[in-house]
Amino acid sequence: MPLIIGMSVLLGCQFLGELLSKGFAIPVPGPVLGMVILLIGLMINGHVPDALRKTGEGLLRYLTLLFVPAGVGLIMHFELIRADFWTLVITLVLSTAVTLAVTAKVLDWLARRYTQGKQ
Repeated sequence: MPLIIGMSVLLGCQFLGELLSKGFAIPVPGPVLGMVILLIGLMINGHVPDALRKTGEGLLRYLTLLFVPAGVGLIMHFELIRADFWTLVITLVLSTAVTLAVTAKVLDWLARRYTQGKQ
């Protein structure tokens, strides 16, 4: 039961952050605002409740598992990566540039379409 309460507090803070971010058009991600709300709540409370502490520790305990596959892949294929280093770098830079350009074009197109619909 304490894990459900702790997770509810975390998700509630994130939800409030999302509401603030979207509702007031604040250019800060909702989860960041949610963390600020959580911090303020913890500062007012003066301590971390046990349910929240247990939930946070449980999440942090398994966070490193997300990095294991990437690290193993880098170590297992280090020679292959070194052999094709410049190809990988150029591909990553170009694909990032293309993605940014396409995203900007789509955003520009959507913004024009939205403003034309308002008139």
